[in-house]
Amino acid sequence: MDATADIIRRSASPRLARLVSSISFYRERGLGLAAFRHAAPLALPLLVNLGTPFRIALGQQPDAADARPSFAAGLFPGPVLIESDGRAECVQVDFTPLGAYRFFGGAVPDLTARMVGLDDILGRDGENLRARVAEAVGWLRRFEIVEDFVLRRAVHEPSPAVAFALETLLGRAGAIRIADIASDIGWSRKHLTRRFHNEIGVPPKTLARMLRFHRACALARTNGAGGWATIAADAGYADQAHLARDFRIFSGETPTGWAARLDVVDPRLMRDGGG
Repeated sequence: MDATADIIRRSASPRLARLVSSISFYRERGLGLAAFRHAAPLALPLLVNLGTPFRIALGQQPDAADARPSFAAGLFPGPVLIESDGRAECVQVDFTPLGAYRFFGGAVPDLTARMVGLDDILGRDGENLRARVAEAVGWLRRFEIVEDFVLRRAVHEPSPAVAFALETLLGRAGAIRIADIASDIGWSRKHLTRRFHNEIGVPPKTLARMLRFHRACALARTNGAGGWATIAADAGYADQAHLARDFRIFSGETPTGWAARLDVVDPRLMRDGGG
């Protein structure tokens, strides 16, 4: 997150393929985070706290009441704001949407737009995990403990139809009609929406919008030559106004404000037309 912190990221090992996108060890060295922002994250985190808790709030500036020790969280279609005091330290698992279902099972919707303490969501196993990670020596051993824990609990099988719907949305970066996916499966749109929400935590239309937003962000970082109108079209938006609306919802910023914060270099992305 920050140059003043030790950050070690480990890609998911083959045994965690499709369950986890990454496992990270993070330790601050005296300077904390100030209003660090994640825009509609697509990973579902499980964080084992080893230092001072982060202050995390959904869609607003965090304060002292938002201190979060070890927790798990679901998808949130909006900005996540994070602060810390320079003494934060943690191990974090980032689940894929299907990986989260395999791990949490039917509790996934309970995590949507929430941060839930590990002992509340995992019971005594959550308390034991935190204790074992805290006692372990070195980040490598901590990663091994977390990986073994994830594998032992990842016993829930998602429905093939929901997995197909999710993979289709991912493959098209959200640029596909939900009714078409439902038709391919042989379900009604209403039935797909209910089953998808029960296993992924948000309706398929919400996830599709999040995916389109992230596609637009990726295009802005790599190829902003045509400006926001071209990015909107390439990401599957009906027009630039719809892109601007989703930026406000998912990042809490206008497109130009987002570009300025991230130092996107193409000057065409700083023009007012993106706001």
